[in-house]
Amino acid sequence: MSGTSRPAAVSHAVTNDVLMDALWDSLADYYGDFTSAASEVGLTASQAKTLTVLRRGPASMRSLATTLHCDASNVTGIVDRLESRDLVRREPSPTDRRVKNVVLTEEGARAVETVRAGMHGTHTALDALPGADRGALHTLLRRLTGGPGSRTGSGPGTLG
Repeated sequence: MSGTSRPAAVSHAVTNDVLMDALWDSLADYYGDFTSAASEVGLTASQAKTLTVLRRGPASMRSLATTLHCDASNVTGIVDRLESRDLVRREPSPTDRRVKNVVLTEEGARAVETVRAGMHGTHTALDALPGADRGALHTLLRRLTGGPGSRTGSGPGTLG
């Protein structure tokens, strides 16, 4: 094939197994940091995750169960405990009065911000990234989760 060139074969040294191990290590560190910071304000990881989801806006009990990847009865218990601490409140959906939405209260917003601020290991790791790396990481994570700006629109989860 004179006059044509083919690109060099792409190296597959970074296999899915290698990437999955790196994701696992990163997520394990993040989750440990998150769980520790949540416990500092008297929350379980599941309660803190629920508050984190609600930072984005009200959610129905069913959508919380889907997002948190747990049974609806488990979400009821989580929301009951958060509601007893005035961190969330239930209110009727404006579009379907049969549906109850869970809404973050001001106290709940303060609690989740305290958790996020208390994630010192995560902040240290992220602060060490140069701006270009931060942007690239954001783009790649959005692609993996199917979030805004993703190519596929689907991914393994919706928490973030």
